[in-house]
Amino acid sequence: MGFDYNLDYKSLNFRDNPWDYKVGKGEQGVLLVEPYKSELLPYWKFRTPKEAAVSARKIFLLFKKYKSDEDFIGMDMARKFLQMGFTRSRRYANHRSGKKYEGERLLPRDEDPEKAKSAKIFFKFWKRVENDSRYRQMKSQWQEWFG
Repeated sequence: MGFDYNLDYKSLNFRDNPWDYKVGKGEQGVLLVEPYKSELLPYWKFRTPKEAAVSARKIFLLFKKYKSDEDFIGMDMARKFLQMGFTRSRRYANHRSGKKYEGERLLPRDEDPEKAKSAKIFFKFWKRVENDSRYRQMKSQWQEWFG
């Protein structure tokens, strides 16, 4: 079952209603799921490699806190923010404007090596989360129970 976009995210608190959370694919719901979005978003930055390093470390520390609290949704949301840090950095690494298409036409690459460094930083932390044995165990169990 994919991420459910039909819920009332403006009033839903997933810490109080965890059973409504669906993992979905990739970064689905990353900017909807509260209170996690508000806890993680202020730290999500990728403009420079230095900002990306501070951001990825802070989000990873929050992942570890969620893990120690046995809070799977927090763990998964931290994973999504790290993944989004990678994908957005890569987008700007490949296209300085952030635009990949103009209409239906694929724009030529306009490489930004600084954003590529930011992407590598987020990638490293994202994979650490995805390969964390407790995260993998909890994710599998969550998907079995709730989707």
